[in-house]
Amino acid sequence: VLQSIFSSPRIMRVRFSMSLNVVKSNLTSLKTCQPDISIGMDIVTNVALDLQENGGSEEDFKKLEQMMLNCARMEREINYFVAAVEEVTSQVRQDDPEGLSKLTGLVNQRFTDLQAAAKDSQLHKHKKVVQLKETLKRSKKQSTQALGPLAEATEEELDEDIAVTQSQVNPTCPITQVDMVNPVKNKKCNHYYEQEAVLDMIRSKQHQKKKLRCPVVGCGNTDVTKSDLVPDPTMKRLIQNQKKLSTKSQM
Repeated sequence: VLQSIFSSPRIMRVRFSMSLNVVKSNLTSLKTCQPDISIGMDIVTNVALDLQENGGSEEDFKKLEQMMLNCARMEREINYFVAAVEEVTSQVRQDDPEGLSKLTGLVNQRFTDLQAAAKDSQLHKHKKVVQLKETLKRSKKQSTQALGPLAEATEEELDEDIAVTQSQVNPTCPITQVDMVNPVKNKKCNHYYEQEAVLDMIRSKQHQKKKLRCPVVGCGNTDVTKSDLVPDPTMKRLIQNQKKLSTKSQM
């Protein structure tokens, strides 16, 4: 009798709904890992900049690049698994509830198919992997331009030259009028803003159905959008170093 009750269509639908809710809950927990991976990739970029400032070896940079690629691979695997679960559960909902017993096998098969179609070369196109390479390249170029003729100078002279270069960096956000903490660069006009401040302005203008003009006086850029903004770890580092130099000079 109990078997006939638990196998009734109504009970099966309830069990089916409960099981899918568990799947959905676990999937939500898995998605929370993605921001942590992104933070980890930002840390790798900062470590790479530290190494570059302190004369890190080529081998060190290769290891960091591999760490970044591993993070990108992990992020891709999570995305594929989430996609596999969502696709399969969507299909199972439309089928007989008994199909739930095959859910694990179906998800694993779909995940395997997605993984098989992926190429490692795609990892090098991940935005944070590309950002790491561009940041190191830009930082190296700026250091070379700054030190150029002083390549044979004494350590004291080099420190003095770096201090002069960093003193030329304008750390003030044109919006908040205070030093930037998380500077972003506008790809269109090359001006810098504090990240949250400019995003708040963009959202405000969008609410008013208006375009945001670059807040830098005299700039002709009349349409600043979120897609125009890119984080600039090099500028962030220069601002941090400038503050350190300022603190030392006051001691």
